[in-house]
Amino acid sequence: MKLLEFTNRFPDEESCESHLKQEREKAGVICSHCGGTHHRWDKYNKCWICSKCGHHTTLRSGTVMHGSKLPLMYWFTAIHLMTSTKKTFSALEMQRQLGHKRYQPIWEMMHKLRSVMGLRDGKYKLNGVVELDEGFFTCDDGRNGGQGQEALKPGLGSERKSSVLVMAESEPTESKGKGQKNRKVGHLKMKVMKDLKADTVNKLAGDGLSADARIDSDAYPSHGKLGEVASEVNAKVVKPKDAPKALPWVHTAIANAKSLFRDMYHGIKEEFLQEYLNEFCYKFNRRYFGDRVFDRLVIAAVSYRPTFEHRMYGSVSPKCG
Repeated sequence: MKLLEFTNRFPDEESCESHLKQEREKAGVICSHCGGTHHRWDKYNKCWICSKCGHHTTLRSGTVMHGSKLPLMYWFTAIHLMTSTKKTFSALEMQRQLGHKRYQPIWEMMHKLRSVMGLRDGKYKLNGVVELDEGFFTCDDGRNGGQGQEALKPGLGSERKSSVLVMAESEPTESKGKGQKNRKVGHLKMKVMKDLKADTVNKLAGDGLSADARIDSDAYPSHGKLGEVASEVNAKVVKPKDAPKALPWVHTAIANAKSLFRDMYHGIKEEFLQEYLNEFCYKFNRRYFGDRVFDRLVIAAVSYRPTFEHRMYGSVSPKCG
């Protein structure tokens, strides 16, 4: 959606409330108390009242905005800005654009939106021929090997490298010209892995692939059980330098994601890496939607409560040491 169109559609808080109400009623309001689907609208308190048990459902309850005190204008503006560019916005830039005094709620709002992007994409399975490989993303967990700290191991296997399973629909096609890929890419999935064990790869691959998917991968040991979750596995020994040719779209996606994160952020903590990958994949999978990406994310926003939990920015979780 273009900037002028957005400002014309949503000039104030009331217009955002009206659109949120409309989208929620399209999706169907369900009473969280009794499961009832018949409601009447209380325009004075701006909530639905269940015809069966009388329970009140507010505009925000059960959505990505559940429990948030930020104006709806903030949420709609954030959705617009995050979907109007191929890249993204940092929370600091979003805070500046919104003119909000505190960084924390803006940072949390953006992570919640990334969370529902991942939930929405999780509904879809990859079909046909699927390239599969791992990418290794450098993360900043606060342990930089500085004074008084033990130096971190460099390269693959470093404590600062996070393993990510990358899968891309990739149908073989005739190359249209020199230097162009001989495969047509479809949808993409990227999932952070706790380790490189075969069972871990199988679990994530099984969750993201349809039963009739056919996998193209290298002969890495962790890929040894993929036949259990796919109808066919074509695993070849691939030299590292030849990987971008053998699995072109997986490695293009990895390179583009790394480049984006490096340009936009000053280090990503491992515990938040999945949210950033969610946004990258969500926008990649809707790269032909044009201005409709805004409306699709609004639908996702009213359909899901985020898995991202409230926490203070800069605090360290137990898994980060």
